[in-house]
Amino acid sequence: MKLFDEIPRERPATPLLDSFDHPAALRAMNDAQLATLADELRAYLLYSVGVSGGHFGAGLGVVELSVALHHVYHTPKDRLVWDVGHQAYPHKILTGRREAMTGIRQHGGLAAFPRRAESEFDTFGVGHSSTSISAALGMALAARAQNDDRRVCAIIGDGALTAGMAFEALTHAGHVDANLLVVLNDNEMSISENVGGLATYLARMLASKPYLKMREEGKKVLSHLPGALKLAKRTEEHMKGFVSPATLFEELGFNYVGPIDGHDLDALTDTLSMLRGQSGPQFLHIKTVKGKGFLPAEADQIGYHAITKLEKPRAAQAEAKKPAAAPAAPKQKYCNVFGHWLCDMAAADARLMGITPAMREGSDLIRFSKEYPERYFDVAIAEQHAVTLAAGMACEGIKPVVAIYSTFLQRGYDQLIHDVAVQGLDVTFAIDRAGLVGEDGPTHHGSMDISFLRCVPNLVILAPADEAECRAMLSAAYQYEGPAAVRYPRGTGPGVAVPEHLEPLTIGRAETRRRAEGDGPRIALLAFGSMNVPAAEVAEALDATHLNMRTIKPLDRDAVLTAAAEHDLLVTLEENVVAGGAGSAVNELLHAENVAASVLNLGLPDSFVEHGTPEELLHDCGLDVEGIQAAIEKRLARLQR
Repeated sequence: MKLFDEIPRERPATPLLDSFDHPAALRAMNDAQLATLADELRAYLLYSVGVSGGHFGAGLGVVELSVALHHVYHTPKDRLVWDVGHQAYPHKILTGRREAMTGIRQHGGLAAFPRRAESEFDTFGVGHSSTSISAALGMALAARAQNDDRRVCAIIGDGALTAGMAFEALTHAGHVDANLLVVLNDNEMSISENVGGLATYLARMLASKPYLKMREEGKKVLSHLPGALKLAKRTEEHMKGFVSPATLFEELGFNYVGPIDGHDLDALTDTLSMLRGQSGPQFLHIKTVKGKGFLPAEADQIGYHAITKLEKPRAAQAEAKKPAAAPAAPKQKYCNVFGHWLCDMAAADARLMGITPAMREGSDLIRFSKEYPERYFDVAIAEQHAVTLAAGMACEGIKPVVAIYSTFLQRGYDQLIHDVAVQGLDVTFAIDRAGLVGEDGPTHHGSMDISFLRCVPNLVILAPADEAECRAMLSAAYQYEGPAAVRYPRGTGPGVAVPEHLEPLTIGRAETRRRAEGDGPRIALLAFGSMNVPAAEVAEALDATHLNMRTIKPLDRDAVLTAAAEHDLLVTLEENVVAGGAGSAVNELLHAENVAASVLNLGLPDSFVEHGTPEELLHDCGLDVEGIQAAIEKRLARLQR
C-alpha cells in the first residue's frame, strides 16, 4: 500500500484507474492490478477532495473494500448499499463519476452522498445513518420474490451500528431466508480487539467452502440425534467466541465471519468471493483505519473526517503578494455560542445535564465533556434514546439539555411528543443546523423543524436573530418550566457581541427593529431567526417596518395584530418550509381573530432543496435580499391592480 503524507496539489497519474468507466473492468483484473488500482484510487481521492473539499477520512478507510466489492459483486445488478455515505467517494470514483468528483458538493455538482437519481450504482439514497441493513434486506426479499439471483450487500460502520434501527434490521434479517451480506466496517475499538493472525486465519476458514459444506452436512446428520444439533451449534458459537465477537451475531441468525484486515486486499477478495455464493444471512466483520494511507488523517481521525478545499499553489502565491488586509473581527459560530452557554449554565446550576447523539464535535460539547464529564452523555447514534433519556432525567428533577441537529431530531419525533411533551417535562432542545446547511444537501437541511414542532402542544419554540439572542434564548428555554426548543443555523451569525451574563430573553415578545416612515404602501416584515439579516436590508430599501419576531410559539399576538392594523401588507420570512411554518402561524392567528389582512408568506419551497453554498441556495429559493424584494414588489403590483 502506498502511503501519503500530503495531499497532491496536481492531478496524480492514474493510468489504470483512467482506463475504465464501468466497474465490470475490475472483475477481469488480477491481484497485482487490483493492488495498483487501490493505490491509484487512494491518490486520486486525496487529490479530488483537496480540490472540492468534503468527507475525507471515511473514504480513505474503505479504498480496499470498495475495490474488492466491485471486483467480486456484479454491480449494478448486485446491489451495494452504503450506510450514511461519508465513505462512498471511492465507490463514486469507480462507477463512472471520476472526473466529476472535483465538483462534488458544489452547486449543480455531484451529491455528497449516494443518490439514486445520480447513478444506477447508487442503489439507495442516504445521508442519515443506520438505514443500510433495512434497505438491503428489503432488496434481498424483493429479489427472492422475483426469483432473481442478484446479491445484496450492506456496508455499515461500527458507529452506525449503535443505532436501534440497525439492530431492528439485524433481528429481522437473521430470521428470514434472504441472501444478504452485512459488512461491518469497524474502524474503532468498540466491538473487538485488534486483528491478529489467528483471527484472520479463523475468518478465512469460517468462510471457506469446505468448512461451510461440512457445517451444512453436519447439520443434516446431527438433526437425527436428539439434542446433538443444539449441542454442536453451541460448541461452534463458543469456539468462535474465543477469538471473535461472533456470538451476538450468530444468536441473531447470521453466519459470522471475521474480523479480518480491511486493508488486506487479497483477504477481502477471497472472503467476499466465498461469501457471495452462500445462501442466507451472512455477516463479515472487517477492521479498518479511518484515513488509511494518509498519515496525518491516521493520526487525527476526527480532524480529518472532512476537509475544506485547498487553494492551488499559484493562487496561494498570488494571494501572498497582495498587501495584507486588516484582520476582520472574529465571529462566533452559533454552535460555539451554545457550547460556551452550556458550560456557563452548568457552573450556575448543578442540575444541568448535557446529552448528544454522537455530535460532540459538531454541536461543540467538547469543553463541556471535559469540564463536566459526569454530567455529559453521548448516547451514540441513538436520537430516540437521547430524547427519552432526557425525559427520564426530567422526571427526577434534573434539567437536561439535548443538543441535536434539526434533521436528526426528526428521528426522535415520537419520543419528543409521547415522552416529553405529553408529560410536560422540563427538557431543553438546542436545535443546531436549522435552515439550509449547504453542501450536504436535502438529507441535512433543517428545513422542516418549525412545521413539525409547532403542532406539538406544550412546546415553546424560539429562533434567534443573532448570537447574543441565541444565548439569551437558551437561558429562556432552560428556565422555562416545560419543553422548549431553540433553533439556530449552521455557521456564524451577523457578528453581534455575545454577553457573558445568563439573563433570559422574554418569551412571546417581538422586537421592533425599524418602523416605516414614508407615505407609500405600508409594509411590515415579520422576520423569524436568520431571516432578520436580509429583512433589515429589505426594510431599508422599501421603507418597511421590520419586526424581529423572536418567538415562533407562542407568537406575540399583540405585535401581529398591531402590524396587521397599521400596514397594507404583512410579509413573513422564515428559513423553513412555508407549509405549516411560522408564516402559517401568523395566518392562523389572523384567521382566529377574524382579521382581514394581506399576507405574503416567504420561506423554503414545497420541494427538497439541493446542495450548494447557503448563499446559492437562498438565492435559488428567493430568500436573499434580491429575491425577497422582488417577491414583495410583485405582490404590491397585484394589490394595486
